[in-house]
Amino acid sequence: MDATELLQTVLIYALPVLFAITVHEAAHGYVARHFGDPTATILGRVTLNPLKHIDPIGTILMPLLLYFSTSGAFLFGYAKPVPVDFSRLRHPKRDMIWVALAGPAANFLQAILWAVLLIVLVVSGIQERFFLEMARAGILTNLVMWAFNLFPLPPLDGGRILAGLLPSRLAYQFSRIEPFGFFIVLGLVLFGFVGTWWLRPLMAWGYEALDWILTPLTRWLA
Repeated sequence: MDATELLQTVLIYALPVLFAITVHEAAHGYVARHFGDPTATILGRVTLNPLKHIDPIGTILMPLLLYFSTSGAFLFGYAKPVPVDFSRLRHPKRDMIWVALAGPAANFLQAILWAVLLIVLVVSGIQERFFLEMARAGILTNLVMWAFNLFPLPPLDGGRILAGLLPSRLAYQFSRIEPFGFFIVLGLVLFGFVGTWWLRPLMAWGYEALDWILTPLTRWLA
């Protein structure tokens, strides 16, 4: 990929990625506040300002290094986690599930909105490649974040959801994985386990769900 193609790719994905990260993290803070924990609000994290959620290493440096070192074949990154004091939630074990679900749910909703935009562009006869590719990038980016964050291992959202569903004793033992969870997940990603056995099947289901949800709109606009 030459410099021009790289710049085009960055510009196409920039807005979808910023929205995906920002709304995902803000959703965690908003739902935590709803259930009684104002920590994220006090620290200014319930906001659509992407600068509040970007981690210089995880959001910028790591993805760029991986992109160049693997010629775009592998990307991995993370945003600055929204702080949540689970002890301040009205029903910590139960409410933790809703707080964790909020991020992936926000990404799936964004995937729907980007898909609606793509349908409108196509039906309207707009053939500008930049906008069409941006809409497709929005769908892909958000489905990847949705599926990846549901992986059932802490500190990912799926791990917190599973901990909330397990009996208290098992949940406590399971949560002790969290300090090592990032490295375990990264290892599973590098060895292809997450991509083959989790991301691809879940994203295939996600695309099928989008198609089912948006079929009435497509028929109405056709």
